[in-house]
Amino acid sequence: MIERTFIQKNFNRMELEDYLTKKLDRAGFSHLEIIKTPLVTRIVLHVAKPGFAIGKGGSTIKTLTEVVAQKYKIDNPQIEIQEIKQPNLNAKILAERMASMIQREFSWRSIAYKLVKDVVDAGAQGVELVVKGKLSGKGGRKKKVRIAYGYMKKLGDQTKMVDYAKAASYPKAGAIGIRLRIIHPDVIFPDKVDIKKIIAAKKGTAKEASEQINPKDITIEITDLKEKETPKAEAAEAKTEAKAEAKKEAKAEKKSEVKAEKKAEGKAEVKTEAKKE
Repeated sequence: MIERTFIQKNFNRMELEDYLTKKLDRAGFSHLEIIKTPLVTRIVLHVAKPGFAIGKGGSTIKTLTEVVAQKYKIDNPQIEIQEIKQPNLNAKILAERMASMIQREFSWRSIAYKLVKDVVDAGAQGVELVVKGKLSGKGGRKKKVRIAYGYMKKLGDQTKMVDYAKAASYPKAGAIGIRLRIIHPDVIFPDKVDIKKIIAAKKGTAKEASEQINPKDITIEITDLKEKETPKAEAAEAKTEAKAEAKKEAKAEKKSEVKAEKKAEGKAEVKTEAKKE
């Protein structure tokens, strides 16, 4: 069945992502992209700290390529590292960072509020952090804490435009779950678009374009072109007139020559007749 092959590929991809998140924990691994070409299979790793992902002399990349080729059965893998420009707006990196810090016995409250502050300072439209589990320490009950700021979408198809990630931490007191949602500053939701403003802006641009094109300016340009072209036209007309006058003069000369020849012939005939008599 073809469906089994697709399921197996997606399963291998999930396993590879889990392996890379554990292996590149210090590098701040976010996600990967698999691009297949006729010669090689490009695997682009998006990380916050490329130096930790590359390793000393490229040792980390070499080991990763060997593991990917042997264990996950990817033909001719070629790993590329791409740096994330704004790690404070990446939900997965922040959630994993918070989970690792809680597991190292840091105070979850200080970490949570600092995380929300960093995201807000980075320019996010909205943030929501939910921490749930054994927050009160050993012997206490589990509880849920929600820290939110700004605008957030939680239902409908527009939730695909929200960066969502979850992570789990396992300190000595008990397990703690983390859910983080971030709306990036460049995201524009359909319900936030004002159609009237867009139509008014389009009308304004059309009016500006019509005002820029003045028919008087066009006529002036045409007249200027005509004025520029008049010397050439006058010269052409003068040439044609000169040719016509030369033709007229040549015709007149021919007529005069013909008349002179006829007169000479007439005189010669009169003389011959007089001699005969």
